[in-house]
Amino acid sequence: MSAAPSAVALDGLTRHFGSVRAVDGLRFNVAPGELFGIVGPDGAGKTTTLRMLAGVLRPTSGDATVAGASVVRQPERVKTHIAYMSQRFGLYTDLTVRENLDFYADLYRVPRAERAARIERLYGFSGLAPFADRLAGRLSGGMKQKLGLSCALIHQPEVLLLDEPTFGVDPISRRDLWLIVHEMVAAGMTTLLSTSYLDEAERCDRVALLHAGGLLALDTPPALQARLRGRLLAVRTDAPRRARDLLIALPFVRDATLFGDALHVALDDPTRDWPTARAALAGGGVAVLADGSIEPSLEDVFIAVVRDREAVHA
Repeated sequence: MSAAPSAVALDGLTRHFGSVRAVDGLRFNVAPGELFGIVGPDGAGKTTTLRMLAGVLRPTSGDATVAGASVVRQPERVKTHIAYMSQRFGLYTDLTVRENLDFYADLYRVPRAERAARIERLYGFSGLAPFADRLAGRLSGGMKQKLGLSCALIHQPEVLLLDEPTFGVDPISRRDLWLIVHEMVAAGMTTLLSTSYLDEAERCDRVALLHAGGLLALDTPPALQARLRGRLLAVRTDAPRRARDLLIALPFVRDATLFGDALHVALDDPTRDWPTARAALAGGGVAVLADGSIEPSLEDVFIAVVRDREAVHA
């Protein structure tokens, strides 16, 4: 039996802006019904990648298919299969919540006979029913995002593209947005989202770590975290910044990063290397207050992978 075709497939997808290579030859596939995260800091190429996948920005080279349509040769066909929610989704602030939903239903040609049931379902996900007659311009930031997502979902797309959907959103609205996304994925909708919040990326089935437009790593969050498992210590000292500088200078310390008042220290072999590192701290006048092994987060993994890449290209 042959494998099901990918819902999204990138084949050397590249985009230049003048001399800047914003996206650099991305290659990966997204399975039907997968929740896929594109992760990285500002400037990593996340938004540019999603804009190309949405058919609104032409690649400089390479191609991608979305629901079987080429973003290079068939960008208008791509748009019939997707919903794309940018960071600044185009809500009409002088229309009410219900009027915005009706407008997007008209835009996507949702049949009149199906419209009421779809809107009620979206109200159920979003909790927006009590605000149906409120102007969109008078909604909170989180409610605007939920309305934007509801408008994007009104035509029940095959593929949902979300560009940092929880950026600047309060914690309660962020939770609500994730509940909606998980509901869509559970119903079989393929979802790609970009985020700079690495704790959120741990919710995804798989994540692509981007840096400077290139793909650093791609795997499930547990598999990525396993790269550092058993090699990461949390260390508290009386001088965290000085401790970091002393540790990072040691050849066997792969990374030392401040997290609040603690350091996350990555070592190839903590049992072998930590006593030597601790002695180096003492020799530098830094007292260790506490230390212990911890489970790595995706943020730890991302920092370690970036440092490794920079060391290779130094």
